[in-house]
Amino acid sequence: MNNEFVCPEKVTICEVGLRDGIQNEKTILSTEEKLALLDSIVASQIKVIEIGSFVHPKAVPQMANTGELARAMKRVEGVEYRVLVPNLKGLERACDSGLTKAKLTVSVSETHCMANFNQTPLQMLEGFRPCMEFAGKHGMAISGALSSAWGCAWEGGIPVERLEIITRSFLDLGITELSLSDATGMANPRRIYDVCSHMRKTFPTVTWVLHLHNTRGMALACAMAALQAGITVFDGAFAGFGGCNFIPNASGNVATEDLIHMLHEMDVDTGVDLSKAMDTGRLAEKLLGHEGNCYVLRAGRCEDLVTSQAARQNNR
Repeated sequence: MNNEFVCPEKVTICEVGLRDGIQNEKTILSTEEKLALLDSIVASQIKVIEIGSFVHPKAVPQMANTGELARAMKRVEGVEYRVLVPNLKGLERACDSGLTKAKLTVSVSETHCMANFNQTPLQMLEGFRPCMEFAGKHGMAISGALSSAWGCAWEGGIPVERLEIITRSFLDLGITELSLSDATGMANPRRIYDVCSHMRKTFPTVTWVLHLHNTRGMALACAMAALQAGITVFDGAFAGFGGCNFIPNASGNVATEDLIHMLHEMDVDTGVDLSKAMDTGRLAEKLLGHEGNCYVLRAGRCEDLVTSQAARQNNR
């Protein structure tokens, strides 16, 4: 029996708090408040940041000032700033704001797509072709996301064959960085391991990203399973803020700080200063006016516990 623990040596963390983390919050942050959060994220050495989305402001008022944020922010060399866009108009707005990377997302759920867009997932993907033409002409990079990849509130579990079909359509568009998104929080570690292993083997040219929500408390366990399946890029949201519009009472994304803390405890390099990432989480809680869903922000790091215990011993 082979009992060797398999885990990558290095992992990339993408901070999505400024988009997914705050888009359902009652408190709408000003551009200045978002700039403060963005500066804090950069200070923590996170190198991939989703700063917002270009959707209709009436639909998601929390994202209405994304363009203003993009124009006002300091651009640090080596940091990737991206936005989520639903269509060509959103991509044009991103380009006008000086951004050079955007993400296109499609729900793999036929029912969800038809109910919300009156299109199938494949029809939506075909509609992305003008976006790819625009991006090519303007030097923009495009990534993609398979939303509800692990389960749908209407259809239940999503067969892996459907993920394959959607992935091939993304590849046909020329998109090779794809996120498997658990927006509904229906993933479990076994399913994560099996599907991620299969998709990596079936599509070796794709850079796979895992986007987890902690709706039912399994996000870190799912991240662990994904690591063992070879996934090395993960989204997280500061302080565990976020949620899902069509899952009542759903908790937020996997907390960036909890994910980093787990990885560091396992000697996996993220390149992130966890202490400064925790500062970002605390700032987000202050600005939004309530606690998030992050264990490390409540209990501290393991090393903090050891240090404080040693200090108490020395003071006796």
